[in-house]
Amino acid sequence: MLYSSIGYYSLIFGLIISFPIILFSIRNFRNEEVLDYKIITFSFIQLFLVVLSFLGLVFSFIYSDFSNETVFNNSHTTKPLFYKISGTWGNHEGSLLLWLVVLTLFIFLFLIKSKDLLKKYRVLTVLFQQIIIIGFFVFLIKSSNPFNYIFPVPNEGLGLNPILQDPALAIHPPVLYLGYVGSSIIFSSVLAATTLNYISKIWAIHIKNWVLVSWIFLTLGILLGSIWAYYELGWGGFWFWDPVENVSLMPWLALTTLLHCILVLEKRSNLSSWAIILSIATFTLSMCGTFLVRSGILNSVHTFANDPERGLFILTFLFVLIFLSLFIFFIFHKSDDQNSSSFFLLSKETSILVNNWFMMYFLSVVLIGTVYPIFLDVIASQKISVGPPFYHKLIIPFLIPFLIFMAIGPQLKWIKSGLEEKLHLVILFIISLLISFFIVKNLDIDFLVNTILIGSAFYLFFITIRDFFLKGFKNIQQNIAHFGFSLLILSILFNNIFSSELITNLKVGESFKNDRFEIIFNDLKKFEEKNYTSFKGNFSIRENETEDELEPELRVYNQPNIITSEADIKTTFFTDKFITMNSVQNEEYFNIRYQVKPFMLWIWISVLLISLGGLISLFKKKYEK
Repeated sequence: MLYSSIGYYSLIFGLIISFPIILFSIRNFRNEEVLDYKIITFSFIQLFLVVLSFLGLVFSFIYSDFSNETVFNNSHTTKPLFYKISGTWGNHEGSLLLWLVVLTLFIFLFLIKSKDLLKKYRVLTVLFQQIIIIGFFVFLIKSSNPFNYIFPVPNEGLGLNPILQDPALAIHPPVLYLGYVGSSIIFSSVLAATTLNYISKIWAIHIKNWVLVSWIFLTLGILLGSIWAYYELGWGGFWFWDPVENVSLMPWLALTTLLHCILVLEKRSNLSSWAIILSIATFTLSMCGTFLVRSGILNSVHTFANDPERGLFILTFLFVLIFLSLFIFFIFHKSDDQNSSSFFLLSKETSILVNNWFMMYFLSVVLIGTVYPIFLDVIASQKISVGPPFYHKLIIPFLIPFLIFMAIGPQLKWIKSGLEEKLHLVILFIISLLISFFIVKNLDIDFLVNTILIGSAFYLFFITIRDFFLKGFKNIQQNIAHFGFSLLILSILFNNIFSSELITNLKVGESFKNDRFEIIFNDLKKFEEKNYTSFKGNFSIRENETEDELEPELRVYNQPNIITSEADIKTTFFTDKFITMNSVQNEEYFNIRYQVKPFMLWIWISVLLISLGGLISLFKKKYEK
């Protein structure tokens, strides 16, 4: 009760603090040449109050204060401490409070880190950020209050969804939110810079750090979510085109495109319109993700809320922000861009511009595949689901030229490149196609498309390796990120081509054998844990004269009363062996699903390499300064 009261009143006072910040900002914008220290002071006070509010919710969970409705709905006394704490943001109200923590943290850090920039730009950024912060304060207090009181006080809570009780998912939302909410600073900054006609090389150098920070956290957040889904949901894959997975992918695509635009703006003071539009789009997509998930519109394992009022508030707030940003763009933006046709055909700018269009196409495909079923349901009351075949058919053909341009682009010079000394590009492309040809030749798959696709991925792979040897530490961050991306595409392709699966029903003591595997169901043991009962199976898997023991389990949770299937995965350098079991109702039999998933480890490593490229870029700039 005490912690909830502290949290609630801290939230109220945090909202009140927004108004003096806005007042001081407006006054400071008109008069003095130096930023008023009161703005920084009050921003810190606001951050302190929001953090205090969040800690109030954390301690309410730790001490199982079931007078708090959020704690009652998402916790239980038998839940381990770690999951009590992570349960704070494993729900609708707590996750939005975490959003608010990051919003206030980032604007305070922005003020500290932008001391050398134009004062009016800093003040305007604060004003735009406060509009977003106030919107989230009002949303939390009005329709998503994490501190609602229950009377009479229940003795027990309802518990947290068991599939959310996992270490990877415990840290997945905070990391992902750092990426999502980081786009708010980019959004506020670009609106301020556009209003003041401050979109310039200086602005690009400054905002690039924020783009990198947001992009790194968003990449790692998506990775953690993918790893969690792989071993926790028991589907045996790394990406399922689930609507909420798509919601996180869309801002990542926009942010990646923005990062490359900022590079051109930094070097050549060009593509400023692209930079503005992508900055607005990235934040809009992050907010759209919040709307789609928090409103309960999307049917997904990620969905927390099902309240039309909440969805309507976010949608209205989003439309206000979009209208404001478009108004500023069309009224204040004075484009200094040269016409794109003035770009020389063989130049780094042209390759970035072409790949920007490809990225926007990929983004459009994902957006349509995610949103179209919603509109169809609203307009015609027809429920459809858009699955992997839709995305694969529309994305894969365009992935081939995208990879080729991605390989060639870094080899070109700014402004203008010649054809001299480019013979190696042709030779490496031919070698890549030949290797791909020999791999695909004896496989029962689409010969032409896969040969060119794998060849294109190998092409990027070989060119980045060549650059490591020839260029050393020059553009090391770019080489690592592009190498990671080529490794990711190759790993995904080989994972898809060489995966195998076996599904059968077995009871203890039985076995199943085909021309490749033999599965023996040796034993089933029961274990009592703190908040669930575990039924652990013991299986022997025989393949090619090798034998492995795997132990998947079924967990029966006491609160809420849910049965989950936990996969057992044996990971080696090149292959994952993945097994799950599910009970067959009213039978002694269990449904067994055994999969061999090649190159899974390399998928995770490749994404880490992509993130490492961004991290090196971030710290390399600081070191050079």
